[in-house]
Amino acid sequence: MLSDYEIARQAGIRPIKDIAAKLGVDDADLLPYGDEVAKVHLNAMERPRKRAAKPRLILVSATTPTAAGEGKTTTSIGLAQALDSLGESVCLALREPSLGPCLGIKGGATGGGYSQIIPVDRVNLHFTGDFHAITTVNNLISASLDNHIFQGNKLGLDPRRVIWRRVMDMNDRSLRKIVIGLGGKMQGIPREGGFDITAASEIMAILCLSNDIDDLRRRLNNILIGITWKGEPVYLEALNITGAMMALLRDAVHPNLVQTLEGTPAFMHGGPFANIAHGCNSVFATRMAMHYADWTVTEAGFGFDLGAEKFFDIKCRSAGLDPDAVVLVTTVRALKLHGGKNKNELDQPDVEATRGGLENLDKHIESVAKFNKHPVVAVNRFLADTDEEIRVIRERVEAHGVSYAETRHFAEGGKGAQDLARAVMKSVDQNEPFAPLYELTDTLFDKVYKVCKEMYGANDVAFSKDAEKDMKTIMELGLGNLPICIAKAPSSLSDDPTLHGRPRDFQVTVRNIQVSAGAGFLVILTGNIMRMPGLPKKPMAEQVELLPDGSVIGVG
Repeated sequence: MLSDYEIARQAGIRPIKDIAAKLGVDDADLLPYGDEVAKVHLNAMERPRKRAAKPRLILVSATTPTAAGEGKTTTSIGLAQALDSLGESVCLALREPSLGPCLGIKGGATGGGYSQIIPVDRVNLHFTGDFHAITTVNNLISASLDNHIFQGNKLGLDPRRVIWRRVMDMNDRSLRKIVIGLGGKMQGIPREGGFDITAASEIMAILCLSNDIDDLRRRLNNILIGITWKGEPVYLEALNITGAMMALLRDAVHPNLVQTLEGTPAFMHGGPFANIAHGCNSVFATRMAMHYADWTVTEAGFGFDLGAEKFFDIKCRSAGLDPDAVVLVTTVRALKLHGGKNKNELDQPDVEATRGGLENLDKHIESVAKFNKHPVVAVNRFLADTDEEIRVIRERVEAHGVSYAETRHFAEGGKGAQDLARAVMKSVDQNEPFAPLYELTDTLFDKVYKVCKEMYGANDVAFSKDAEKDMKTIMELGLGNLPICIAKAPSSLSDDPTLHGRPRDFQVTVRNIQVSAGAGFLVILTGNIMRMPGLPKKPMAEQVELLPDGSVIGVG
């Protein structure tokens, strides 16, 4: 079988102007980055929508994944190509890759096989500089904040209660906790600090949740950066740098237009992690895709319990969106892991392990229904999967009375996902408007409890002493009515990454609560979740190479 790189190279790439024309983008709204990539100006959405049909939004999520993922992005791409091949008007709206995972353990985020986003190397490495802009804006706040303290601290910030952290777009465990300002009185005021990964920055979440430019400025001004000696909050607006931040984000606000191997248009914009942030591409990109196409395919990950819950309870609530269809991706490999199979033996046939993992699929199907949606279960078929393993999954899905489709888009491209596309189009009429899991007026404890009970299956929630102090501070600041963004292990329905399958009778422990007032949510940290990942023993960076012709391999 050809490598992803060889497949992409053989397919070739169409001029981005042709992709824009296929979508209906006017030349005046196109901001080219060479011949293969472009941004589309936000002003494009002020023009009348050219299509008469009602735009439909398809959400793709997944069951609890293995460390390698279950092909959620690949399925999104394959589904979009399938709709395109069936003559439908379609556009993708996906997240941008982060360099941390690209060079760490997961690799790139552009799909695989015959369902890829291209150009792979450019998208995965730097792309149009959006992550750089977000990193710079984040660290401008840090530099300005520490300079303010050094220059006399007129705001009275307590250096021990500075909330804002620096970021970089790389996995680096050594920077999680550091001491800054050492070296004498001219080097700053010593205090504890640290780095998060750029995908976990509140700036990233703000860019992805903003509804327009004015909303972006409002959210930036509302960032809580620290607490004074008197216990009073200090918001970003007090530093008087919002104008500079807006200038740095001038280009980053416009969605990026690329294409699939089969020439299906795709917007890739924004990249918040789903285990430590809300895990969805920007509202700008989603709305732009819906502005131009009849069908928009978007994703939320890792599993439905993390990304999709936040898609509904945070993104949809904030932006007024409501998906018309939901796809739940699963694999034989994932179900075998949840059925007790060793992670190093997932390619070995094992019908009983597959059957044993079906409870994990059961829980996710039930979770989709809690948002009034009828899921289409897509089994992303791998070469090692047997017919018998596939059969036990299909029978379980049919017993739930929900739609089922087997997909081979990795090996066959859009043609391999046409059954899924037809099932998705049929499912639209079975879905009702979604209802959030909790009300914003619920107590903070009740919000956490409802999500943990309904999405994870927990029977109790415990708050550490630090989390109780955080909750008290949040109530004193008047921020208790914000939605919540639970950060937990993506490899389990519980907050314990080693508990596979469908855990029962367990308790979720809240370790800390962090305020993202600008983004408009509270981050609930559970278990040992980290906002700055580390590199594995053998990082993916060791596979990346620049070829003599200027192309890059090893990042797909």
